[in-house]
Amino acid sequence: MLLSGVIEGFYGPPWSQAERAALFAQMAAWGLDTYLYCPKDDLHHRAVWRETYGETDGAAMAALVEACHARGIRFMYGIGPGLDIQYGSDTDRGHLRDRCAQVIAIGCDGLALLFDDIPDRLDVTDLDRWGSLAAAQADVANDVVQWARAQRGDLAAAFCPTPYCGRMVAAGHGGLGYLDALGASLDTSIDVFWTGPEIVSGEISVAHVREVAAQLRRKPILWDNLHANDYDGRRIHLGPYAGRRLELREEVRGILTNPNTEFPLNFMALRTLAMYLQAHGAWQERDVYLAALSEWLPSFETMSGGLPFDDLVLLADCYYLPYHEGPEAEAFLSSAHRALADRSPEWRVHATRFIEQGTRLRDLCGRLATLRHRPLFHALSRRVWDLREEIDLLVRGAQARLATADGNVSFRSDFHLPCTFRGGTVARLQRLLTPHADGMFTPTGDPA
Repeated sequence: MLLSGVIEGFYGPPWSQAERAALFAQMAAWGLDTYLYCPKDDLHHRAVWRETYGETDGAAMAALVEACHARGIRFMYGIGPGLDIQYGSDTDRGHLRDRCAQVIAIGCDGLALLFDDIPDRLDVTDLDRWGSLAAAQADVANDVVQWARAQRGDLAAAFCPTPYCGRMVAAGHGGLGYLDALGASLDTSIDVFWTGPEIVSGEISVAHVREVAAQLRRKPILWDNLHANDYDGRRIHLGPYAGRRLELREEVRGILTNPNTEFPLNFMALRTLAMYLQAHGAWQERDVYLAALSEWLPSFETMSGGLPFDDLVLLADCYYLPYHEGPEAEAFLSSAHRALADRSPEWRVHATRFIEQGTRLRDLCGRLATLRHRPLFHALSRRVWDLREEIDLLVRGAQARLATADGNVSFRSDFHLPCTFRGGTVARLQRLLTPHADGMFTPTGDPA
């Protein structure tokens, strides 16, 4: 593969320079070789893409490139002009060249032209000239990359299409035949990003990638959103790099992960990706996960001592991967259900067992407030406190059930009052629709 590494490409506060320096150290230690800078909330990336960096921001960018190179890592710069570019405008193409010239001058090793998350339409003038969005975008990319390589001949170049996953293509996003038109029009020396069958793909098969490669006329680079969490601020993903067979490595030009917005939470995403890229023979995702967690364990030292490894496994299993929880979390969920709903003669045993398990996890969530690694705690704190509150309520429910003769119970918690618990506009909106496992929604009918 050509590229392996990390994309800072999420929606949310960009990482600090200190966090990026720590990232580069991890990448160098673990054999990851490429960093793509394109945080959506850097205004110069999308909103004001025509404007070059001022003196202060330009100096900060130059320092970032230098820090990257000091660790032997390739620095790629991403720019997203697609929100309002006029594809046939010489002025806009001049702005793109100016932006590229600035980052090339400070040592950028590669450019990425990103046309993701934009309106998939052309104005009348551009449509008359090119006939399709793919052809217009390819023309701009070919032009800018050819110009940029005249400044630096070894410059890497990549492109993100408007439909960048299988679901978008199936929905006709970007227009009928977008990928085929892009593959035919885009210079074959320009790589293309792809996220898999979904924006966040639980699995990516060899067959899927081969099909996409045939349309693009090149192997894609995986822009892997497996650990991304910017689409749901309540979630974090601490599970392993999973759902990709080792054979997939031979079908792509590279794999870059676009992970959790909160940098301190990305140890597992980066470490297990590196282990996947370097693996030989059998690939056991759970074994790799446990090995990486053991490496991360020292970061969870509290003011009263280290965290037991089993506790870290349970905690991380509660924040595993987008489409499934870790096995310890699944077992805990089953225990909670039995404690509250079981009608068998053993219901008291189940309730008692869950109270013990729930109290352990609830107290663990509280103990994390004393982590010595304060940035790690701050990244975890809101999510972990939400987990603690939900478990506390369930424990109280199981306790109330044990106090009955038959297990039929309604109870009140003075710590989980209406409106203050699960309250607010967003929570009320969420209660208006019921999601189902097949992806469908049905009206709930009760906005309470």
